[in-house]
Amino acid sequence: MVMEKLRYERPVITTLNAGVTNKFGTKSLHAPVSTIDGVSVKEIIAKYGSPVFIISERKIRQTYREAYRAFATRYPKVQFAWSYKTNYINAVCNVFHQEGAWAEVVSIFEYQKALKNGVEGKNILFNGPEKTDDDLKTAIQHGSVIHIDHLDELYQIIELSDTLKVRPRVAIRVNMDTGIYPMWDRFGFNYESGQAWDAINKIMLTDKMDLVGLHCHIGTFMLSANAYAIAANKLADLALGIIQKHKKTLEYLDLGGGFASKNTLKGSFLPGTDVIPSFDDYAEAICSTLLNAGFTRENLPLLILETGRALIDEAGYLAASVIANKRLSDGRRAIVMDAGVNILFTSFWYDHRISPVEQAGSQTENTVIYGPLCMNIDILRESVTLPLLKKGDHVVIHTVGAYNMTQWMQFIAMRPNVILIDEKGQTHIIRNRETVEDLNKMEEMPEHLKSFKLS
Repeated sequence: MVMEKLRYERPVITTLNAGVTNKFGTKSLHAPVSTIDGVSVKEIIAKYGSPVFIISERKIRQTYREAYRAFATRYPKVQFAWSYKTNYINAVCNVFHQEGAWAEVVSIFEYQKALKNGVEGKNILFNGPEKTDDDLKTAIQHGSVIHIDHLDELYQIIELSDTLKVRPRVAIRVNMDTGIYPMWDRFGFNYESGQAWDAINKIMLTDKMDLVGLHCHIGTFMLSANAYAIAANKLADLALGIIQKHKKTLEYLDLGGGFASKNTLKGSFLPGTDVIPSFDDYAEAICSTLLNAGFTRENLPLLILETGRALIDEAGYLAASVIANKRLSDGRRAIVMDAGVNILFTSFWYDHRISPVEQAGSQTENTVIYGPLCMNIDILRESVTLPLLKKGDHVVIHTVGAYNMTQWMQFIAMRPNVILIDEKGQTHIIRNRETVEDLNKMEEMPEHLKSFKLS
């Protein structure tokens, strides 16, 4: 018997996106995100435009309480200070202040924002390497603690104390080797070389100001909780040495910020949600170290934390729209969005999770996500698996609450509306979109340039 020859079919390689496995089987990684805190994303875009930043008040409060619980259950004296540079929109700051956070600022304009938000000077920590005489006078007169960054600033404050006839309240920033490299030794006084003790002795023996604390900020997006244990141990060593040498008990130790959010760093093998320490991990490392350092109940210092990113990142979303689909010369699929790196600065650091808003088909493809800017580096994701979106579809970009609303710029495109969803599901504009008038009102035209004639 002669068998019929089978027809040739060319082989086709297809990417299978199985998704996450659970006891029910698999689920899609591309489930649409149509609502945030129960509010329709499409309705938000229709009302406030696209792109639009969305802040969840509920998530801010939930995250803050989780962080506070982690530390307060392990240490008897805990105080958070909200990092203004992370997100200084007033409404965002006041959510943290309502929860009990002080203000931590690194510039005079942030200091002024904190005052106008209703924060008393005694509850503002003034960090940063640049403080003018006027800046320092303002902080001193309001009773704020000044974290001294370098010797020139220390001498500057000594002169002001003579001029103002007051004793400023100060702390020093300490940098140290915690096993994380490159080491952040640009800021403050080094522990290992003795610079920190040099600054401490100058403050104590000149007797022109009150040393009330020690401060450190060992890095950013820290993936090692143990580094904080090392930092806490070295600050505690200095504090105990001050008690022994100068018979002075400090009011607080400030471990700064740097806790990682659940974003995924570019180049990471695993997603951020799988590798970042929890608040409990950070708290255990810091609190256990301080409690075992040798302090008595009477001289146990207040623990201050200035974490910003980990408290706000997850509460921020960016809703955007598809402008166009393209096929690149190498065959890759590309989408152009109406949100670019000018408003999503952190896309240079992270592979942000991106979710479709509308229900899409099961077919997916690796896609490059571009913004609308006329420059080649305007790339939100270099490669992300997404369903096939069409012009006019919408997406939600997750975990964008930190730094994007302080490091953004109006390059080519204006900065958009920022809205807050309150705990009752009501939406509020907390920062209006920019207009050309907003830019022009800060400019001045010389008289001789006001008129011209074109042929």
